[in-house]
Amino acid sequence: MDLVLFEQAILHITRINRILQNPGGNAMLIGVGGSGKQSLCRLAAFISDFEVTQIAVTSSYSVEDLKEELRAVYMAAGVRNKPTVFLMTDSQIVNEQFLVYINGIITSGWIPDLFPKEDIDTIIGAIANEANPTGYQTTPKRE
Repeated sequence: MDLVLFEQAILHITRINRILQNPGGNAMLIGVGGSGKQSLCRLAAFISDFEVTQIAVTSSYSVEDLKEELRAVYMAAGVRNKPTVFLMTDSQIVNEQFLVYINGIITSGWIPDLFPKEDIDTIIGAIANEANPTGYQTTPKRE
């Protein structure tokens, strides 16, 4: 893709990149449609060697479909330790309930009903070897 970068665009890329480098960093990019928010985010993710994941909304896309996508993102980022950018636009919010999940991601990173309880123990076991030496608690959060 051919991009024309001007000073303001480069400043935005560096800001997005700095956010991505922070553990658990997230951002909401606001601006008029077609102003390049997705392109700048993708470029910043490329610079940081992050994988970009974006949902493909169809007419029958449901809350359960979103949860399945989020499970895959959480497994890639959390269990496989793959740096990941989850990119979602306002047009992809086809159900108000999507906002509950997006809010959970942004505020705490925790979505209470995302994984079945029996899968949580397996996931915790997969990451416990790396989490214990760093001092992180590996007991499941129950709500």
